[in-house]
Amino acid sequence: MTLIASTQELADVCRRLTRQPFVTVDTEFLRETTFWPKLCVVQIASPEEVVAVDALAEDLDLSPFFELMAHKETVKVFHAARQDIEIIWNLSKIIPAPLFDTQVAAMVCGFGDQISYGDLVQTVTKVSLDKSSRFTDWSRRPLSPAQVDYAIADVTYLRDVYLFMRRKLEKSQRLSWLADEMALLSSPSTYDQPPETAWERLRNRVRKPRDLGVLMEVAAWREAEAQGRDVPRSRVLKDDILVELALAAPRSADHLANLRAFPRGMERTKAGTDILAAIERGLARDPKSLPRIERDRRAGGNGATVELLKVLLRQVSESHGVASKLIATVDDLEAIAADDAANVPALRGWRRELFGARALELKAGNLALTVEKGKVVLLEWQDGEPPHTTE
Repeated sequence: MTLIASTQELADVCRRLTRQPFVTVDTEFLRETTFWPKLCVVQIASPEEVVAVDALAEDLDLSPFFELMAHKETVKVFHAARQDIEIIWNLSKIIPAPLFDTQVAAMVCGFGDQISYGDLVQTVTKVSLDKSSRFTDWSRRPLSPAQVDYAIADVTYLRDVYLFMRRKLEKSQRLSWLADEMALLSSPSTYDQPPETAWERLRNRVRKPRDLGVLMEVAAWREAEAQGRDVPRSRVLKDDILVELALAAPRSADHLANLRAFPRGMERTKAGTDILAAIERGLARDPKSLPRIERDRRAGGNGATVELLKVLLRQVSESHGVASKLIATVDDLEAIAADDAANVPALRGWRRELFGARALELKAGNLALTVEKGKVVLLEWQDGEPPHTTE
């Protein structure tokens, strides 16, 4: 294992790695005190070597690493890739491609909804990883030998996991099933965080159009403030305070000060002035132009259908060895219960073949659920014939 701290070393390694069919990648970072994650260490392994890169080394230029991430002939393998890719995208506006996420692959192969890297390594290689350095401060230098050993383990065994998963997917002819998830992870929109969409994280906390208009504006203000200052959102204002501002819509500094959770004294600062301006913008919004506030779909009498669809989903998941979360979400089930033509992934592609079509049959009364020998099984009617059991 090599700890790289110079641009030339990194360039030499990345040049070699571009000749490999795949590389495994992981990062160590901090974001407890910042909005944007602070990259501290990058780990990379190929079938022939393993390196760790000190991303905080003085004068180190990460450009060779980013070029490797964009190299089309080498598959980039991650486990639970979203946060790692977010870091790479924020620093370089490059998304690794081609991409393979072993956590998603494990879901396709029936290893549960979100199996951890350590559990997957244990299952595949029978090795128990040492996680004692998991919560260390990766920004402190020098890195300890224990930290470096921990870091490289996250890519060393990932090689075995990747090869195991790929063989399993090819044998079951499910490799293409990863396509939708990889497309989502490969989309820049997954990682962009425009302030005007920040309200969506809290969309279920308000019910009236006026409240939503205010929430949209104060959430956008907080997001821009947090990004500009590079601090966590909660350092600007906590979520509960945003919701309280949306519901109360105070229009003066005194009214701000009267809110129980609002930080004392903030009403007299520039931030207080900006918040009041955001509230006024929210109140001035045309209610007809606001996004529709989604109600609980089950409130319309679809609760029983949703519950039946959950049982069907579990039966399909267990019988086919695919994580239920990858097949359909609760939101998908609620949408299907309300609309046979719902625009959800569960009614498209392999998910429709596996589950969606049966969900619609269940709704139409052409499919039933029963229990045989302690297991849920499906009963189908065909051409007026008596029902028969199906897997």
